[in-house]
Amino acid sequence: MGTNTIVSLTVAGVLAVGPFAASMAMAAGDVCGTLSGTDADAANAANAANAASGASPVSGFHVREGEPVNLLTGGKTTPGTLHVYADNGVYRLYWQPEGRVERYVLANAGPNAVRLIAMPTQGVPARNGEPGTMLAPQQVLSCPML
Repeated sequence: MGTNTIVSLTVAGVLAVGPFAASMAMAAGDVCGTLSGTDADAANAANAANAASGASPVSGFHVREGEPVNLLTGGKTTPGTLHVYADNGVYRLYWQPEGRVERYVLANAGPNAVRLIAMPTQGVPARNGEPGTMLAPQQVLSCPML
């Protein structure tokens, strides 16, 4: 199975992970950053010479508790951790910057795009690496001040 798109089920912050296609459009100018797997740092170093040619130094990540995920904004990398909570078969994804208490829910904003919204966690921590789905890098349309 390929990478999946995050799709909102009912309200902002309630996310489903699966082979869905979101139908919302977004303007390229709205993107303030990218959530990327930590392999992006290695790719960035290895492809520094290719950066000018448009090569993308970002990578996808697995949806599982404790997965290292970086926020890339304006040449700055903010390391963080993905937290996954389950509630009646729905997974809620939260990103937590390293060394900070606040967690940001990944709220659906279109195909491979999210908004990071500070909010308390809902549900119970997901078990045993669930759901483990691979996501493409996510464009971030609202970046927290870090």
